[in-house]
Amino acid sequence: MKLFKYLFVRTILCFSILAETKPNIIVIVADDMGWADVGYHGSKIKTPNIDSLCRQGIELDNHYVAPTCTPSRVGLLTGRYASRFGNFKPSNERVLPWGTETLASMLQKQGYETAITGKWHLGSDQKWGPLKFGFERSYGSLAGGVGPYNHLYKGKTYHQTWHRNDKLIKEEGHVTDLLAKDAVSFIQKERSKPFFLYLPFTAVHDPFDEPQKYIDMVSKDFDKGRQQFAACAVHMDEAIGKLVIALKKSKQFENTLILFFSDNGGTRGEGGKQYPGKVAFSAVQGENLPLRDGKRAVYEGGIRTPAFVLWPGKFAAGRKITSPLSVCDWLPTLATLTGYKGKDTLKLDGKNILPYLYKESSQDMRTFYFKNYDGRTYLRHGDWKIIIDKNGRKELYNIAKDPYEKRNLVGQYPRKEVELIKRLKDEESKDNDVLPNRKLDHP
Repeated sequence: MKLFKYLFVRTILCFSILAETKPNIIVIVADDMGWADVGYHGSKIKTPNIDSLCRQGIELDNHYVAPTCTPSRVGLLTGRYASRFGNFKPSNERVLPWGTETLASMLQKQGYETAITGKWHLGSDQKWGPLKFGFERSYGSLAGGVGPYNHLYKGKTYHQTWHRNDKLIKEEGHVTDLLAKDAVSFIQKERSKPFFLYLPFTAVHDPFDEPQKYIDMVSKDFDKGRQQFAACAVHMDEAIGKLVIALKKSKQFENTLILFFSDNGGTRGEGGKQYPGKVAFSAVQGENLPLRDGKRAVYEGGIRTPAFVLWPGKFAAGRKITSPLSVCDWLPTLATLTGYKGKDTLKLDGKNILPYLYKESSQDMRTFYFKNYDGRTYLRHGDWKIIIDKNGRKELYNIAKDPYEKRNLVGQYPRKEVELIKRLKDEESKDNDVLPNRKLDHP
């Protein structure tokens, strides 16, 4: 009898602890925000809300994504490299096979209410929308960036892309304001279970047309060539501040895990000329210095972006993790955190990084891999990184000693080259193993 009581009490305690470790989860993704576009990295762009959240949480100093938007979003939602699904670049075609377990579907199985507010870009047709992949509620752009007021995407096929619950709609208002309003409404909703809110902003992606209020806020620090971009970033930062206010007013802030990162490095872009309607030109957009290059490139400026995570009272504030981490790590990490049991069947490329988040553990020998649409493939293993282009030309860098990739060491460390090439080929062999059947229009 005593043993039975002991086991019963222990079981109840285990369930209680598990319930306590199921926070609300908000994942905020900026679009095309460069390494040097946040205040806490020394930018002239004022981002007080982003900076404050970073100070209250853990700065992720070596957080890696893909060089472009769709592959990064695939990595977040599946825990796998996008090339496993045959994806290497932004895609309006459906990327994920029907039935793919996503971060949303996983959390839904764990009792979460799931919602996306913002940019989807994993299939721009209504029949490929977020509701098919684990989200109970969807709002924003099915395609990529949109006109701030007309909400139209570039091109002819998917230019009508603004939707609610995967059905096209028309609305008035600035895109950043609309996304903030919808996110706040979702946060404030009365519910009896935790929620997962995926908030991929269209900011700071072009096209731009920022209200004068935000232009005035940045005009003293930037010339006209960068005012629109800076104003867009300030606008997004203000929107993030509104989320925090909503969380605190509803007494949910202390039990909410917030993750923030940019989907790829900053870009010079084209100022939004490809988009229909009125747009404001911004010649200078994202900045990635001192990192090399930016969006679309496999150098550090394209794949290492601002990032932080916080969970008040659970993750110690004011820390910085310098160990390399991947966008693919978040699904296995949140799976572990919420008690999901099926992750071992998902062929994950990411790993559970909770030991890093609770307390910096000894650095593992991590391997990161990506195959880009321009034919360049890179692999980082430990401190070393190799890049091979479509013609077989190689570049070799020691990222720990040369984070700005100024010294190509090809030919100087032949054994290291051979080792990294073998590892790269091993990763390549795993690609395209679950290509979606694009002939099907519905599950």
